[in-house]
Amino acid sequence: MIKACIFDLDGTLAYTLDSMAAVGNMVVRKYGLNPMPVENYRYYCGNGADMLVKRLLIDAGDPELVHYEEARALYRKEFDKDPFYKIQHYPGMPETLKELKKRGVKLGVCSNKPHEAAVKVVERMFGDHIFDAVMGQSETVRKKPAPDGPLKIAGQFGVLPEECMYLGDSGTDMQTGKAAGMYTVGVLWGYREKEELQENGADDLVDAPEDILDVYEEKCKG
Repeated sequence: MIKACIFDLDGTLAYTLDSMAAVGNMVVRKYGLNPMPVENYRYYCGNGADMLVKRLLIDAGDPELVHYEEARALYRKEFDKDPFYKIQHYPGMPETLKELKKRGVKLGVCSNKPHEAAVKVVERMFGDHIFDAVMGQSETVRKKPAPDGPLKIAGQFGVLPEECMYLGDSGTDMQTGKAAGMYTVGVLWGYREKEELQENGADDLVDAPEDILDVYEEKCKG
């Protein structure tokens, strides 16, 4: 029986590449480096803001990461000012979340996005009544693929890991869900390819948000 669904944020609940690229490219320009195409950010993100900055700097022309410490602080500062640039939820996601909520499912978000930004984005996209818990990157919880975040959320909900479905769009998310002992679902509308999700242990794949309801029903039957 599935009692809770825990979602990744970037590429799973919401399209956020433009917001990351706008800040990231502003940062590299400050150091006379090359701004990167928005599509590159599909591969920079997924392992937290600090790793995003490292990957970006290397591609932008700083392979020795000379500017890393200053750039990571600047990225966080500027991103926190306005994390909403061109963000949008994926079509059908609000309706799917409301359906899950109607069925008594607890809903959580576990993101490697800095915690303050994650909370702001979730509330802007979905309001403050849909999700029962939102957890972003912080000093107190190891970032994904460590299972700490999903397990902490499950504990807050009072449910067992095996009663949770964990949903994300990257190999990191699949590793996270499996490490947490949760039924792990890869979403195919996000930033990474189907093969990456399968290679990292996805228990199931969904093509559209409404398909999550079908997976939920199947798991409840089982």
